[in-house]
Amino acid sequence: MGNLKVSVITVSLNCANTISVAIKSVLGQTYPDIEYIIIDGASTDGTREIIESYGNRITKTVSEPDNGLYDAINKGIRLASGDIVGIVNSDDFLHDNMVIQRIAEAFSENDNQAVIGDVQFIDPVNTSRVVRYFSSKRFTPAKFRFGFMPAHPSFYARRELFETLGYYKTDYKIAADFELVLRFMLVNRIKFKYIEMPFVSMRTGGLSNKSFLSNITLNSEIARACRENGLKTNYFFIYSKYVSKIFQFFGRRVRR
Repeated sequence: MGNLKVSVITVSLNCANTISVAIKSVLGQTYPDIEYIIIDGASTDGTREIIESYGNRITKTVSEPDNGLYDAINKGIRLASGDIVGIVNSDDFLHDNMVIQRIAEAFSENDNQAVIGDVQFIDPVNTSRVVRYFSSKRFTPAKFRFGFMPAHPSFYARRELFETLGYYKTDYKIAADFELVLRFMLVNRIKFKYIEMPFVSMRTGGLSNKSFLSNITLNSEIARACRENGLKTNYFFIYSKYVSKIFQFFGRRVRR
C-alpha cells in the first residue's frame, strides 16, 4: 500500500453532544497510519475538555477563534502532513472501522488523486435509523452544471492538490465545498475513483439545509462557483436537481 499516511480533520464549535462519537470513529479505525487533527473554534460548551481528554491519541489540536467553517478546514489541511486528506465533521462519524483502510487501498491503485464514496443520513436522535442514502455512484463531472456533486464528506484527496490547486474559498458561506470539488474534478480533471460503500453516517440538519434562505444562498453560490470556473449553467438547471431528488425519494428504497 506504499505506507500512505491519511490525515483526517475534524472541525468543531460547541458540539459537546456529538464530538466524542466522531472522535471514537476515527480512533477506532484499523488502518495503522492515521494523523488525526481537530480544529476547534474556541468552544465554550465543554467541547475542548472532551477533546483534551483523549490526550495524545489525537495527533494535533488547535482551539482558537476562526473565520468560519472553511477557514477552520483550511487550517487543518495546512497542518496536515499526510499523503491523503479527508474530513469527518464533528456531528458525523465514520461508518465502520474499515473505511480508511478501503480509502487508502483505492489511492494505491492507478495513482488515483481522489476517492469518493457514499454517505448515509441518519436521524439526529436515533442514529441507528437511516433516513436517506446519498450515493456518488452515478456522479460525473458533467453534473456540476446542475448543482450536483459527490458526497463531500466522502471526498478524500491527495494533500498536494490543495497546495497546487488551492484551498477552500473562505468568502463562500455554504458552497465552498462545491466550488473546490468542481475546481479539482472538472476544471483540473484530477483522476478519481468511486468506492461503493458508505464512508460516513451524517446527522440530518446540516448547514445548507437549515432553512429556505439557506437553500437560496446555497444555489446562488453554486451558480457563482460555476461562473468563476468557466462552467455555463443557469438557475433552471440548478433548481432542477430538486425534481430529481423527489423522484429518488419516492422511487428508491432506503438502503440499510
